[in-house]
Amino acid sequence: MSTSSPEAVKKLLENMQTDLRSLSMECKKKFPPVKEAAESGIVKIKTIAARNSDILATLKENSSEVVQPFLMGCGTKEPKITQLCLAAIQRLMSHEVVSEAAAGNIINMLWQLMENGLEELKLLQTVLVLLTTNTVVHDQVLSKAIVLCFRLHFTKDNITNNTAAATVRQVVTVVFERMVAEDERFKDIVDQPPPVQGNTNRRSVSTLRPSAKDAYMLFQDLCQLVNADAPYWLVGMTEMTRTFGLELLESVLNDFPRVFLQHQEFSFLLKERVCPLVIKLFSPNIKFRQGNSSAASPAPVEKPYFPICMRLLRVVSVLIKHFYSLLVTECEIFLSLLVKFLDGEKPQWLRAVAVESVHRLCVQPHLLRSFCLSYDMKQHSTKVFRDIVNALGSFIQSLFIVLNTGNPAATNTSTGGSGAQGAAQGAAQGGPGAGGQGGSLTTQAAFEYRGTWIPLMTVSVQGSAKATYLEMLDKVEPPSIPEGYAMSVAFSALLDLVRGITSMIERALAKEEEEAVHREANPDQNTQLEPGAHLVWEEMVSACWCGLLAALSLLLDASTDETATESILKAELTVAALCGRLGLVTPRDAFITAICKASLPPHYALTVLSSNTANLNKAYSIQGQSVQIISSSSESHQQVVAVGQPLSVQPQGTVVLTAKNIQCMRTLLNLAHCHGVVLGTSWQLVLATLQHLVWILGLKPGVGGALKPGRAVEGPSTVLTTAVMTDLPVISNILSRLFESSQYLDDVSLHHLINALCSLSLEAVEMAYGNNKEPSLFAVAKLLETGLVNMNRIEILWRPLTGHLLEVCQHPNARMREWGAEAVTSLIKAGLAYKHNPPLAQNQRLQLLLLNPLKELSNVLHADIRQKQLESVLQILQSQGDSLGPGWPLVLGVIGAIRNDQGESLIRTAFQCLQLVVTDFLPTMPCAGLQIVVDVAGSFGLQNQELNISLTSIGLLWNISDYFFQRGEAITQELEREEAALQKQAQEKGEPLNRPFHPAPPFDCLWLCLYAKLGQLCVDPRPAVRKSAGQTMFSTIAAHGTLLQQPTWHIVVWKVLFHLLDCVRKSSTTADKEKIESGGGNILIHHSRDTAEKQWAETWVLTLAGVARIFNTRRYLLQQLGDYFKAWEVLLDHIQSAALSKNSEVSLAALKSFQEILQIATPVKDSAMPTDALAAMGVPPVLIDPLSAPGPGRPLLRSDSMLERLTSYNGAELQAPPPGEESALEDAALWWSAWNTWYRTGTDSTRPPSGGTGTDRPSFVPSQPFLTALVQIFPALYQHIKTGFSMEDLRKLGVILHGAVSIPISSDASPFILPSYTEAVLTSLQEAVLTALDVLQKAICVGPENLQVMYPAIFEQLLLFVEFSCKPPQYGKMETKHVANAKYNQAEWVALNYVPFAERSLEVVVDLYHKTACHKAVINEKVLQNIIKTLRMPLGLKYGCPSESTWKLAVSSLLKVLSTGLPVARQHASSRKFDTMWPELANAFKDFLFTKSTPPDNVSIQEFQKNEAIDVEVVQLISTEILPFAIFIPKDFVGQIMAMLNKGSIHSQSSSFTEAEVDVRMREEFSKVCFETLLQFSFSNKVSTPQEGYISRMALSVLLKRSQDVLRRYVDDERLSGRCPLPRQQVTEIIFVLKAISTLMDSLKKTQPENVDGTTWAQVIALYPTLVECITCSSSEVSSALKEAMGPFKDFMQPPVSRVQNGES
Repeated sequence: MSTSSPEAVKKLLENMQTDLRSLSMECKKKFPPVKEAAESGIVKIKTIAARNSDILATLKENSSEVVQPFLMGCGTKEPKITQLCLAAIQRLMSHEVVSEAAAGNIINMLWQLMENGLEELKLLQTVLVLLTTNTVVHDQVLSKAIVLCFRLHFTKDNITNNTAAATVRQVVTVVFERMVAEDERFKDIVDQPPPVQGNTNRRSVSTLRPSAKDAYMLFQDLCQLVNADAPYWLVGMTEMTRTFGLELLESVLNDFPRVFLQHQEFSFLLKERVCPLVIKLFSPNIKFRQGNSSAASPAPVEKPYFPICMRLLRVVSVLIKHFYSLLVTECEIFLSLLVKFLDGEKPQWLRAVAVESVHRLCVQPHLLRSFCLSYDMKQHSTKVFRDIVNALGSFIQSLFIVLNTGNPAATNTSTGGSGAQGAAQGAAQGGPGAGGQGGSLTTQAAFEYRGTWIPLMTVSVQGSAKATYLEMLDKVEPPSIPEGYAMSVAFSALLDLVRGITSMIERALAKEEEEAVHREANPDQNTQLEPGAHLVWEEMVSACWCGLLAALSLLLDASTDETATESILKAELTVAALCGRLGLVTPRDAFITAICKASLPPHYALTVLSSNTANLNKAYSIQGQSVQIISSSSESHQQVVAVGQPLSVQPQGTVVLTAKNIQCMRTLLNLAHCHGVVLGTSWQLVLATLQHLVWILGLKPGVGGALKPGRAVEGPSTVLTTAVMTDLPVISNILSRLFESSQYLDDVSLHHLINALCSLSLEAVEMAYGNNKEPSLFAVAKLLETGLVNMNRIEILWRPLTGHLLEVCQHPNARMREWGAEAVTSLIKAGLAYKHNPPLAQNQRLQLLLLNPLKELSNVLHADIRQKQLESVLQILQSQGDSLGPGWPLVLGVIGAIRNDQGESLIRTAFQCLQLVVTDFLPTMPCAGLQIVVDVAGSFGLQNQELNISLTSIGLLWNISDYFFQRGEAITQELEREEAALQKQAQEKGEPLNRPFHPAPPFDCLWLCLYAKLGQLCVDPRPAVRKSAGQTMFSTIAAHGTLLQQPTWHIVVWKVLFHLLDCVRKSSTTADKEKIESGGGNILIHHSRDTAEKQWAETWVLTLAGVARIFNTRRYLLQQLGDYFKAWEVLLDHIQSAALSKNSEVSLAALKSFQEILQIATPVKDSAMPTDALAAMGVPPVLIDPLSAPGPGRPLLRSDSMLERLTSYNGAELQAPPPGEESALEDAALWWSAWNTWYRTGTDSTRPPSGGTGTDRPSFVPSQPFLTALVQIFPALYQHIKTGFSMEDLRKLGVILHGAVSIPISSDASPFILPSYTEAVLTSLQEAVLTALDVLQKAICVGPENLQVMYPAIFEQLLLFVEFSCKPPQYGKMETKHVANAKYNQAEWVALNYVPFAERSLEVVVDLYHKTACHKAVINEKVLQNIIKTLRMPLGLKYGCPSESTWKLAVSSLLKVLSTGLPVARQHASSRKFDTMWPELANAFKDFLFTKSTPPDNVSIQEFQKNEAIDVEVVQLISTEILPFAIFIPKDFVGQIMAMLNKGSIHSQSSSFTEAEVDVRMREEFSKVCFETLLQFSFSNKVSTPQEGYISRMALSVLLKRSQDVLRRYVDDERLSGRCPLPRQQVTEIIFVLKAISTLMDSLKKTQPENVDGTTWAQVIALYPTLVECITCSSSEVSSALKEAMGPFKDFMQPPVSRVQNGES
């Protein structure tokens, strides 16, 4: 019910009347004036009530009178009356019916009561009611009322004092509330008071309104009072305490900050009065140092006084909180002072109170921000904010370091380590004797550091600074501070500071980001950001991080309580994250380092961290306090949960991990997980630490890079408690999640993460060098994990990621590189399998990027890496083979990057890949890759580790060629499209198109590459490979060559085939001749292949044959190329050099190839060139008839008819080739080129070795089959060149034939070539030689006249061969054994048996002479003479001939030749062309008939007689063919013949006959014939000239005379010898003579008598006496001969006929 309602008014009136009545009753006796006044008062009230409508207002106007009775009542000083009056006055006041004047009176009355010490409490009550119910009391009255209350505060009565104090407080508040209300009323009227001039008169406050003025005066006087000065306004104050004054000041400042902020006068008071006052009062606290002896400072220092000090700090807190903006400078001083109070030298209570004040500041982040703005960011200003934080840090440190001497609890702490901590702690931890805790086992939270144990209390709720000691306003003595209180407050302050700052900045940043997003969405709205906001935040962090870090690290190290640890870690984490967001790298790294260090065991050597700390230590001594970072304490007051090995180069002992380490590790993981974006370069620290922890805990990477608790690989050194065992999967999981979350990082952060992992891995790599310890695979595993989760943006991290992993792959430590390879290959496989957007097929660049590292792995030399690489290629082929597209070149490059120094298994794996490619993927591959496939297959052929692979790869090349053949058209089209594109690019760049075999079309180039590869394989060092490659190459060219365009054939011939021939020739000629013992393993090598040279020979043979075959089968195609002739020459050159090779196999094969390209031996079957096509070219079909071979290896032309046809073709066509047909002429050139080659080959191969005697083994002697083949080529070749075949050519041919026949054979080959010696058979070579000459002479025979001049040359050649019968040819200076004496097993050279050859040659000569004797050339060239001259040798040797048949054949040949030749000679006698022949012939007869050689001893009598018959035949020839034609014959010749016959008729005997044979061996028949011939011609009546007759007669007389002499000598000797027999020769001679005489007698009888001269008869008869004398001889042989000789003399026993005498006369 309100005081102004009618009911209330009515009640008031009644109450007042009642009060007055009571008063009048009380005062009736003692105080009549009062009674009267009361009664008049009643009347007054009634009157007012009756007359006025607004009773209250009237009452107020008359209040002075209404109150008067009561005032008088108080004046009685009677307690009862006073009480009654005061109550009545209060009722009036409460109805606000007291005027200003009345109020003044009331106050005065109260003052008197006060001075008399009456009703003190009632007084206070009354004042309070008066001042609170209305605002009538002002100025002096008000001041009096206030002074009254103050005075009551200082009475002796405690209750009064306290009540007065409360009243004062309330009154002061009322005064200020009035002012606030007044401001509120006038707030719309803006009248700016003039600025306060430097106000000298402090009381001139004329500008203020009344209530304000009162407030001002009151506040000013409070300052005066606290400062112990006289008040200006509160007159009448008697005493005052500073504590109370400070409390009042504090309450005003705290409750009415706006008053001071809005009114300049009040602001002025703050600046001018309050601040100096505070500073002045602080001075004793500043100067005081605990424990300073008075001796140190002469003036006694006032001791700090707890009540004032504490209140001052409260005032300061308020000032800072509310008026910071006004009092910037002053606050700087206050804060500096506050910092100083935290010093260790100050009393404990002072420090506790100061720390509480600091805590109050710490929960006001915006205030802290202002400090930073106003001080730390201004030049020349104290870095207040920094100092506050540093001071807190130092304070915490000092608590640990300085032992609290005043505190007994602290000294209890035992330093005996974790086991025996002092009793205090034992109690606190609920151990034995912890009765106070009811036996609960909760350990008390505490900090322990280096033996100092400090319990931790809960001091305030997080985020609010609830002080304990700042609130102890009733204490006068400083309280005792429990242990751990200051620490707990400081700890809370730190945490609140961190929390406040970070949340403030985080909120601002979040808002900023929102606005940024908003701005992006609405670019037109221009919202301005507060400039410099970031600068402030950065400065705040920069200023505080050092101190925070120092304190937090220390606390973290000292903390024994999990919750406290968690709070500290959370603080460190939030600061680190904040620094990261603000981009402050150093502080961020410092905090992260701190967490990292805490995660690791104490003193753990980790370079990243220590280097980081070194940098930080520099930073900690920023101006002001230097803050030490205290290194971790090593006392283990923690539960050990794991023991493991440190990750270091040198093996060290074990290290232990505590529960706290694991807790820190989780924080670290949390940091990385939630704040990865801002970590930047600190990823390095984080990851390095995690790596070490993971290592110590023994986690090892598994598939995909996730870490799993490993088996105890490292041996027993890793020990894990169950506590940590349960944690491990969690940690492992968080670790994986951490890297999985990298997919949410932005690109830059991701790069930081990758870089950090890479550098970490580099360290691990460094560490793993040079020792075989298990390496740390953390980084590699995590790189893999990171790569796998970021596949969607793999491009941005692929290069650094794989670049590093590739380095790891080259590491010598197998485990390390194995993981590197695992990572690279997994990433590549994942990358290829990932569904990219756009898909890989459309993003070639990405595909190549992904495949590139696979290629790079090829540069790694370690086999295990290559194995891994190739296995993954195989997997990629199997899974992604169809979609590789442009990646094929890379993949093929990898497959083909094999080297011989890699093991077989690698090459095998790579080859599997290649086989898969060739069998399955050729069709899906871009055609550009086909060439690479060829190259790769080729490189597998060339590797020398695994022969089977080389051979199989050649097979693959064959398959590839088949594929080319089948898909030819498609490939051609695609390649041509590609070519066009490339051509265009090249033109744009202005470069020529660069690809192998360029001008050829692209499809042909593919073939050329294939051929080139096979060509390389054809010269591989291994014979099997060469053989296989050669066969494949020639087969492919044969099978698919038709696909090539004509110009490409040009390249095939020159760049492929001839190039190959060159290489093979070079390798063969330089090959090693050392014997190869066995072909690897136990394979035996045939002797024909047991040196490299022999193996190369096989290759040469194959290659040459292959090329020749191509030239043969593709001749018509090749002839259309421009330089066929040049190619033909080159091929012939190769054939020649092969033929002249020192290897018989090669040389023989070369000749076979020669035969083939001359189309001698092989029938021509070229499917591409049917006969009609040839006909069109003007080649008559007859030319292509296969030339059949008459017998093995002896190609002779089929028949003469064929020969004639060829001849006629050559003859007819050469005059006028048909239009457009130069081929005949060109053919001729080709054939002549072939002839030159043949000639050079023949010359070089048959030329005898120059130097050396028989002892040196000649360097090389061509084999018989070779020579045979060589000679066999000639007849066929001759058919094509005969038209131009000249004498000179014939001479050349002769040299070669002669040389070929002269060559001996080695004795080990002879059994295969030679027949047994006794058979007279020709070798095939000799047959071939004769055949060649036969072909020639037949050609001359049918050829034109001018060819006949060649006859003599042919004769000459044949005759040379004839000579071989007696004089085998010499081959250089080589000694040869006769074949009969050769031992097969000795390496000697055996001369052939030339006899059959010579004899056959002789037969040919005879035969040919028979045909050609009349030819002019034959006559002119003295062929007959030469024949005779040649025959002289065998005839002369006779029995000395190597073979008996020789001389017999010679004789018969001579007879045949002479029978043909002599008539011709006679015919041409006049031309004297035969003059020189006659002496030759004479000598021949003489040499034969009177040979110097004796017949061998074993000649049978029958044989001898046959031989004699031959001699007789010769003499008969003389008698029939020569002597009858003596006229045509030179005389000397006839004379020689006569002399011969003469000699023959008395031929001397051989000295070696046995007695029995003498009669047979005397050649009686021969002598007879000689005699007869002699006689016949001596006495022939046909003697044309007397001279001839004279010769005959003279011969006869000589003969007779000689007989006489012999007989006489015999008789004499016989007589002298007596009984001794005469020498054998003499007896034989006498027998001959006797036989001759008998023969002569017979001859003379048969001759016409007129032909015998008389003197001859006389000489004959004169012999008789001598004969008679011989009768006495003793030899029976002589006797029998004598008998025969004397017999014919009976015809002389009758007288001579007269005719004779007549004749004589």
